[in-house]
Amino acid sequence: MSTHKNRTVMAEINMVPFIDITLILLIIFMVMSPLLVQMQLTVDLPKSQSVNTQAEDDVIRIEVEKNGTILLQNKKLTLKNLERELILRMGKANKKTILVQADKEVPIQQVVSVFDVAKKLGAAKLGIGVLSKSE
Repeated sequence: MSTHKNRTVMAEINMVPFIDITLILLIIFMVMSPLLVQMQLTVDLPKSQSVNTQAEDDVIRIEVEKNGTILLQNKKLTLKNLERELILRMGKANKKTILVQADKEVPIQQVVSVFDVAKKLGAAKLGIGVLSKSE
């Protein structure tokens, strides 16, 4: 008795792993494309058609001048002193709005640093001050 098995060569290519990899890559590109488009948007600030007004007692205004000076109600501060001053001004009522008015030539990193300090202290809202187009 011969135990010889009939072996045949498989001549077809299995497409399932190829399709799986293609679908995974498609999903990755679909997730990444909005992020890539968002990073390439150009923003022309700080002019706006409508300026949102709010009660003045709930707003803490921080100004960042072109030379990098930070002003809180006309008081010159450093970034470290800003945190201490905001703690005093916000108190226990963290329902205050922080409005950062920066010169348009100020590096965005400096504005983000001010936002980081305010967010760390628990500010209810953060905003960027803009001028109306008529000014």
